[in-house]
Amino acid sequence: MTSAAATTLAATNEHLASMSNTLIYSSMAVYTLAFFAYIFEWLLGSRSRVARTANALTSRTEAKRTGPAVTVKKAGGTAVLERPKVVVRAAAGSRDVPDGPGAHGGDEQGDLYGRIAISLTVLAFLVELAGVVTRAASVQRAPWGNMYEFNITFSTVAVAVYLTLLGLKKNVRWLGLFLITTVLLDLGLAVTVLYTASEPLVPALHSYWLYIHVSTAIFCGAVFYVGAVATILYLFKDAYESKLENGGKPGSFATSVLERLPASASLDKFAYRVNAAVFPLWTFTIIAGAIWAGSAWGRYWNWDPKETWSFITWVAYACYLHARATAGWKGRKAAYLAMIAFGCWLFNYYGVNIFVTGKHSYAGV
Repeated sequence: MTSAAATTLAATNEHLASMSNTLIYSSMAVYTLAFFAYIFEWLLGSRSRVARTANALTSRTEAKRTGPAVTVKKAGGTAVLERPKVVVRAAAGSRDVPDGPGAHGGDEQGDLYGRIAISLTVLAFLVELAGVVTRAASVQRAPWGNMYEFNITFSTVAVAVYLTLLGLKKNVRWLGLFLITTVLLDLGLAVTVLYTASEPLVPALHSYWLYIHVSTAIFCGAVFYVGAVATILYLFKDAYESKLENGGKPGSFATSVLERLPASASLDKFAYRVNAAVFPLWTFTIIAGAIWAGSAWGRYWNWDPKETWSFITWVAYACYLHARATAGWKGRKAAYLAMIAFGCWLFNYYGVNIFVTGKHSYAGV
């Protein structure tokens, strides 16, 4: 390549990098508008008096105190006692509580703001995706060679998972506010603390395994994050339902928010299904990383900090899934295991990359 061509290429790459930064900042602006739209959905929805959980648990408490109603039919002078209806629960210990109506709480104006928020989320996602693609074009490689690129790609994939679930008609609109809040925090951290100018890869990363191993790691992290949010909300909703069932009276703010979420059993099931679905891919991610290490460093496993914590994360999620499948753990015990597992993933992502030195020290900060 001649010096003139090299200069032109460098100028083009610099222009693309600048364009990428502009698109990322633009997506943050649109995400902020979506954030406020989600806030309005919750605020306006709180005007509706939603008490499905309270009504269901109160009815059950009354039934326990007074006993089941018995109907007597007269047929030819013979009294026939009808058996009370038996409710079969999907899981032992679960409550017969209906799912909440969603963040809008049944309010039409709240629902309107919710739909506006979804539209803004789609727009912000497209702008951010364009920023990620432009960044890839500026460095002429996959856009995850350092933590800045990993962050912007990770948040893009997390939003894509959320929008895909919505497109599949899953009841996950309640996830929007929590997702967008963390996406804004993630992007804010990326453009301030973690930002790295476009630069070539270190020699060890020059491999097609970069596209396979890291892309699956990003996708798994995004799905694990969705499962973690559902698990956290489950813990709050389960505590709320338990307080109602025991005759307590939660505060008005807790009631306003938690009544609109799905039932704790639904949140627990959703988190389990999400984590179980992506766990095999996380297993493949570790195997792919080992194969890549074998070709790059001559050994499949070096007990590097990143490798070690990836394995710890795998073990933590394996314990969670095993406990659910064999020990019959449902509810809070399993939820605590899931949160420990996601905490391992977070430390593997941030802690190891920033604070620990090893062969995977590609943070660029």
